[in-house]
Amino acid sequence: MSVLLHEDFTFIVQGITGREAVNLTRECLDFGSAIVGGVTPGRKGREVHGVPVFDTVEQVVEHHGSAPDGAVVTVPPAFTKDAVLEAIENGIGLIVVVTERIPRADVAQMVELANERGARIIGPNCLGVIVPGVAKMGGIGGPARDAAKAYAPGPVGVMSRSGGMTTEISSTLTAAGLGVSTAVSIGGDAIIGSTYAELMPLFDADEQTEAIVIYTEPGGRMEAELVDWRERAGSELPIVAFMAGRFMDDEEMQGMSFGHAGTIVEGKEDSATEKIARLEAAGIPVVERIDEIPAAVKQKLGAAA
Repeated sequence: MSVLLHEDFTFIVQGITGREAVNLTRECLDFGSAIVGGVTPGRKGREVHGVPVFDTVEQVVEHHGSAPDGAVVTVPPAFTKDAVLEAIENGIGLIVVVTERIPRADVAQMVELANERGARIIGPNCLGVIVPGVAKMGGIGGPARDAAKAYAPGPVGVMSRSGGMTTEISSTLTAAGLGVSTAVSIGGDAIIGSTYAELMPLFDADEQTEAIVIYTEPGGRMEAELVDWRERAGSELPIVAFMAGRFMDDEEMQGMSFGHAGTIVEGKEDSATEKIARLEAAGIPVVERIDEIPAAVKQKLGAAA
């Protein structure tokens, strides 16, 4: 089993003729993903690495007779909301939004409609989802050869606010002989479609996933939501965390952000120190270095055995 993606999963790329999207499409195809169409208004009839291009998502659905399972959105920020709403309106269930710098009001509208229609958004400002040996959706892991080296099949799920660190953590787990079940780059913006707590039920129900690693940062309430969900659900799935940006606890850093738009520390409860204390109080160890993650995971798995 896996989370979000499966062997028969199909998706489209919106904005497929853009330079970055062309590379992303090639990487996903080389990894074994099934991209059944692309969308760029005014470019119908073209192909990108053999993938047919259409003017609208509706045309893709009509061409195939049913909606694909997912969509990767790579269009400019001013048009992202329209692209996402178009995907949702045409029955697409999983939407990975790669685009960054989208206005928060637009993201809020996208997420609201997705929730109403039973769709799921990953991102924005993310690299996507990967299931080792099965498929990848987005730029996560880079070229297929590199992705295959960093992501070996295994029992550990990964969720990260940083796209690059998703791969760094997964590579470390792979090198330690653990491997990855599913890795999700959830995005670093203040408003995102799927948080740790919202994805946890999927990992918790996945037979392959025996432990979770999260990469987190100061700012926001996602860690508190994760702890609350875990307590309410009674989940015993082991979790290990890495907290970046501990220097943000310095008083002169309050109200500032680093790296991601979501890393704004507005009060003490948003600080790295408070988040670490909250996680550890809930039985979630927080390691100080990435290379400490495998040992912490093995310890958790040993304790759960």
